[in-house]
Amino acid sequence: MASPAPAYASNDGVIDAIRSALGAAALDVTEAVGEIFVTVEREALVPAMIALRDELHYQSLMEIAGVDWPDQPERFEIVYCLLSLTKNHRIRVHVWTDEDKPVPSVTGIWPVAGWLEREVYDMYGVLFSGNADLRRILTDYGFRGHPQRKDFPLTGYVELRYSEEAKRVVYEPVQLAQDFRSFDFMSPWEGAQYVLPGDEKVKAPEAKGAPTPLTADEIKKADAAVAAKAPPSTPKTTETKAQTGAGEPANTMAAKKSPARKANAEDGPVTKVAKPRAPRKPKGEA
Repeated sequence: MASPAPAYASNDGVIDAIRSALGAAALDVTEAVGEIFVTVEREALVPAMIALRDELHYQSLMEIAGVDWPDQPERFEIVYCLLSLTKNHRIRVHVWTDEDKPVPSVTGIWPVAGWLEREVYDMYGVLFSGNADLRRILTDYGFRGHPQRKDFPLTGYVELRYSEEAKRVVYEPVQLAQDFRSFDFMSPWEGAQYVLPGDEKVKAPEAKGAPTPLTADEIKKADAAVAAKAPPSTPKTTETKAQTGAGEPANTMAAKKSPARKANAEDGPVTKVAKPRAPRKPKGEA
């Protein structure tokens, strides 16, 4: 495999082929950043999609996405991502509409478009004429508004919770439990010029090099107090093997030696005498 991902076919000649197949239905055909996108007249969407599928062999509808441009006369841009399996090539088809004008459904060409159009309707409120099951798919029943519109509030309009009194899930107007806070975006680890909540409880300085609310004089006094502590006790040492450091029972067990190795401390270490070896017999002798 020459590359970690398959290389798509070249865009050479694709724009001319699209213009020839769609004719007046193609309002604009542009190539940008290696991709080709086609802007199609809304009423001519279905015939244009059939031509792209049958004549130019873009067999698969991969995705339908939406974009909200509130300043545009037709604020919603609907994007269809098509894939040609035989040519290994992708194009995008764009259609513009508003809150009232429905977009023709392409469920008759690609049945999978039913769910994709429901997502766009749920998130943006775009209507699709010809979709037999155009209802919400991502938000809850009774949800108010369309979340991905630019004018939709971040907090939403209602919140839901389980009510112990009603023994069911209830909808209520949004109530922000946390008051508005003013952030100064200054990291406390880089020397903030204020005392953080809880810092006033600190009575001793932190480790050297760490930030501390104490003054230089208080730090010197704390260092002097640490230095004035008693020195550590004399470390334990062992002079003989009997002094195990584990207490008298262990020392008694260690002092018990075999009769061959028993000796007093003043006799010095015991030397082990090797036994003489018997001479080897030559090979072949019984």
